[in-house]
Amino acid sequence: MSTITVPAHATSITDDVDQLHKAFSGFGTNEKLIISILSHRDAEQRKQIRDTYAATYKEDLLKSLDKELSNDFERLVLLWTLSPPERDAYLANEATKRWTKSNQVLVEIACTRSTHDLLLAKQAYHAKYKKSMEEDIAYHTTGDFRKLMLPLIATCRYDGTEVNMTLAKTEAKLLHEKIDDKCFNDDEFIRILTTRSKCQLNATLNQYKNQFGEDIIKELEEDSKDEYISLLRATLECLTYPEKYFERVLRLAINKTGTDEGALTRVVATRAEVDMKVIKEEYLKRNSVPLDKAIAKDTRGDYEDMLLSLIGCADE
Repeated sequence: MSTITVPAHATSITDDVDQLHKAFSGFGTNEKLIISILSHRDAEQRKQIRDTYAATYKEDLLKSLDKELSNDFERLVLLWTLSPPERDAYLANEATKRWTKSNQVLVEIACTRSTHDLLLAKQAYHAKYKKSMEEDIAYHTTGDFRKLMLPLIATCRYDGTEVNMTLAKTEAKLLHEKIDDKCFNDDEFIRILTTRSKCQLNATLNQYKNQFGEDIIKELEEDSKDEYISLLRATLECLTYPEKYFERVLRLAINKTGTDEGALTRVVATRAEVDMKVIKEEYLKRNSVPLDKAIAKDTRGDYEDMLLSLIGCADE
């Protein structure tokens, strides 16, 4: 479901490194060359490029990019060049800072990554910041959201496909009771969301709709002005239908007055190798406009070119 296109024949990492170094040399930076290489290399290839670049030129490629690029294009290239665990660690750390605080980003990382990928992100966080992701999230969140977020980030959720239908029916009823009573911060409500496998949770939500005639996420829309309820809704979407969630993030980022480049950059950088193909299909279905056309309308220059290349539309 990735949208990046990688050369059919293996490329020479040494050649890539030499070309990138040339892109930084002389008068001005060759942004087109940077895009043509980095946007067409998968995570393992990008790691090899960084390792070889550091060994050859005694400088982290990220530092070279940081010196040569600027603005939204720079952020997109830097996020993309990071390994997925490093990227998640960086975004999570940034999301806990005073000036860049974003609980939504924390939900995305906790709920759309596999158990293994979340573990790698937490390990990368520990290596980079010399403390745990849980520690910073606990310090920088409060109240009901902290109560939800800590078990979400700390859990070792089962990733298998086995489903207990009896349990799904029982817990659907329990969730309905809590929502009816508006007990959104109830311990049992949070326990189900933070410990059940994604397949089991999907079965529970399907049973919820079958038994009570309404989608649980739509029922939460009634209280969408409450930040905690909005984050609870995002949690359910990220756990059960992340492609639909990310389509909505993109739609709001592009269609609002003034593009939200931060959200657009984050979604493209984190989902291009995961499920961007499905996100594009959802976007077209929901908006009757292809995602690449919407991006091209709202962005310009090298930033636009990099975005389109990562979503597989640069040559369309």
